[in-house]
Amino acid sequence: MAASLSTMALATAAKPPLLGPQILQIQSAHSTTLSLRSDQMFTAISIPSRRPSLPRVRSAGSPSHQEYETFPRSLKSRLAAGETLYGLFLLSASPTLAEIAGLAGYDYVVVDMEHGPGGISDALPCLRALAAAHTPAVLRLPEPSAVWAKKALDIGPQGIMFPMVDSPAAAAHAVSCCRFPPRGVRGSAHTVVRASAYGLDDGYLARCEEELLVMCQVESVDAVSEIEAIATVEGVDVIQMGPLDLSGSMGYLWDPGNKKVRQVLRELERRVLGLKKRQSEANAAAEGGSASLGGPYLGGFAMPHDPPEELKARGYHMVAGAVDVGLFRQAAAEDVRRFRRAEVEIGEEGHEDEKPRDESYWSEISDDGSYWSDSKPDRPIGRPVILQHRSVHSVAQRSTRPVALQHRLAVQPTCSLGNTDLLLN
Repeated sequence: MAASLSTMALATAAKPPLLGPQILQIQSAHSTTLSLRSDQMFTAISIPSRRPSLPRVRSAGSPSHQEYETFPRSLKSRLAAGETLYGLFLLSASPTLAEIAGLAGYDYVVVDMEHGPGGISDALPCLRALAAAHTPAVLRLPEPSAVWAKKALDIGPQGIMFPMVDSPAAAAHAVSCCRFPPRGVRGSAHTVVRASAYGLDDGYLARCEEELLVMCQVESVDAVSEIEAIATVEGVDVIQMGPLDLSGSMGYLWDPGNKKVRQVLRELERRVLGLKKRQSEANAAAEGGSASLGGPYLGGFAMPHDPPEELKARGYHMVAGAVDVGLFRQAAAEDVRRFRRAEVEIGEEGHEDEKPRDESYWSEISDDGSYWSDSKPDRPIGRPVILQHRSVHSVAQRSTRPVALQHRLAVQPTCSLGNTDLLLN
């Protein structure tokens, strides 16, 4: 489009000004017509070419066939390529935090409807935010039921996680919930739901089951003895370890670091990874087979005693390293702790030789390093300036504090008083 406009502008630049209103029609290579009406000479303008918003359209077959591809590489294809994927659990059901997680670079985000407060209507804005950040979403269901699976799949996640899968029958039921009849029990409204681009994606039915990542959580004593049978159920792609519920099932509630719990988890890891290796070798030996294909993959949660890099080193294929609520809790508690510690340090040093100066909301630093008052910018008020925690409106004062403390509490030239991260770093 930009090239067409520029070419037209150059062609008309040498001509005399147009005497009256004129209509210019420009047709781009993509059959887009732009009409311009002007009383003056045309001048060169540029319209940048922007990548279309998701979902992206690709043609397949006849011109009337439209196939929507929301992500260039699916979670399944990346796992098959041998990648280790790093993810986040979203407990808050916050689209803003979902978007931040996607922009931060997580490979996937699990929108948690089992322990989070949100349901399907809360998960939908999170999926839209993640799609805008080009980040695949996995939905964890509250329970392994066909009703929840149907509603979750209709809003279009790349993966679905079933909690508390304790037997091969439960695993087979989970897979059945993700497939349309006659192979499963999933209800069909594919002509109008988000998963099929509201019916615009003609290829949805042909590929939806192949592209969906089905994850089954193993998190009970009953599941431990059945792990191979669960993992070999056709259609199960990922065995997700659940250390917290497993510790409770073993009688060590909220003690996943217990030696006995760790031993059971290591044994489960060994058995799943061994099964994966044997199936991959069998596929590689088959004619046209690939060693990278064949499940199941191993997924897990990082814990304080078991950080994500150690899970990766032990062979996990999907590692959830954090929870959004936990990240915010940790950052908030640390922020308050630093401020309270600074208050104590300030109070212990006294204020005998400090004289109040002009009140101002904040101060800016001059070229020579001194600070200037907003109310009287014609003279410096000394260096450095600190914030006084005893009043709502901070008073800029001369300080005799140690240099290290001065630097930590000095007002920054580009921040407001409300930004405690900058003030207290």
